[in-house]
Amino acid sequence: MRREELRELSVDELETRLTDDLKELEDLRFQKALQQLENPLQLRELRKEIAQIKTVLREHELNIRGTEA
Repeated sequence: MRREELRELSVDELETRLTDDLKELEDLRFQKALQQLENPLQLRELRKEIAQIKTVLREHELNIRGTEA
Protein backbone atom coordinates (compact mmCIF):
# COMPACT_ATOMS: atom_id res chain seq x y z
CA MET A 1 0.00 0.00 0.00
CA ARG A 2 1.31 3.42 -0.89
CA ARG A 3 2.11 6.01 1.75
CA GLU A 4 -0.56 8.37 0.41
CA GLU A 5 -3.18 5.65 0.79
CA LEU A 6 -2.02 4.96 4.33
CA ARG A 7 -2.40 8.61 5.29
CA GLU A 8 -6.05 8.54 4.25
CA LEU A 9 -6.86 5.73 6.72
CA SER A 10 -8.07 6.34 10.25
CA VAL A 11 -5.98 5.45 13.30
CA ASP A 12 -8.13 2.40 14.03
CA GLU A 13 -7.75 1.12 10.48
CA LEU A 14 -3.99 1.68 10.65
CA GLU A 15 -3.69 -0.22 13.91
CA THR A 16 -5.72 -3.11 12.49
CA ARG A 17 -3.57 -3.18 9.38
CA LEU A 18 -0.43 -3.09 11.53
CA THR A 19 -1.47 -6.11 13.59
CA ASP A 20 -2.42 -8.00 10.41
CA ASP A 21 0.95 -7.20 8.82
CA LEU A 22 2.85 -8.23 11.96
CA LYS A 23 1.02 -11.57 11.97
CA GLU A 24 1.78 -12.05 8.27
CA LEU A 25 5.45 -11.20 8.90
CA GLU A 26 5.59 -13.85 11.59
CA ASP A 27 4.11 -16.40 9.18
CA LEU A 28 6.60 -15.47 6.44
CA ARG A 29 9.53 -15.79 8.85
CA PHE A 30 8.28 -19.23 9.83
CA GLN A 31 8.05 -20.22 6.16
CA LYS A 32 11.58 -18.92 5.61
CA ALA A 33 12.88 -21.04 8.48
CA LEU A 34 11.28 -24.12 6.94
CA GLN A 35 12.68 -23.29 3.47
CA GLN A 36 9.13 -22.96 2.09
CA LEU A 37 9.16 -19.26 1.25
CA GLU A 38 8.53 -18.82 -2.48
CA ASN A 39 9.28 -15.10 -2.75
CA PRO A 40 11.88 -13.76 -0.29
CA LEU A 41 11.18 -10.19 -1.38
CA GLN A 42 7.83 -10.41 0.43
CA LEU A 43 9.71 -10.02 3.72
CA ARG A 44 11.35 -6.79 2.62
CA GLU A 45 8.13 -5.32 1.24
CA LEU A 46 6.18 -6.24 4.36
CA ARG A 47 8.79 -4.76 6.69
CA LYS A 48 8.73 -1.57 4.62
CA GLU A 49 4.94 -1.36 4.85
CA ILE A 50 5.05 -1.91 8.62
CA ALA A 51 7.56 0.94 8.95
CA GLN A 52 5.35 3.22 6.86
CA ILE A 53 2.30 2.41 8.98
CA LYS A 54 4.24 3.13 12.16
CA THR A 55 5.42 6.43 10.69
CA VAL A 56 1.87 7.51 9.81
CA LEU A 57 0.66 6.49 13.29
CA ARG A 58 3.44 8.59 14.83
CA GLU A 59 2.42 11.53 12.63
CA HIS A 60 -1.12 11.18 13.96
CA GLU A 61 0.22 11.10 17.51
CA LEU A 62 2.26 14.27 16.99
CA ASN A 63 -0.42 16.00 14.89
CA ILE A 64 1.96 16.71 12.05
CA ARG A 65 0.03 14.98 9.27
CA GLY A 66 0.18 16.64 5.88
CA THR A 67 3.09 18.96 6.59
CA GLU A 68 5.53 17.91 3.90
CA ALA A 69 8.04 20.11 2.17
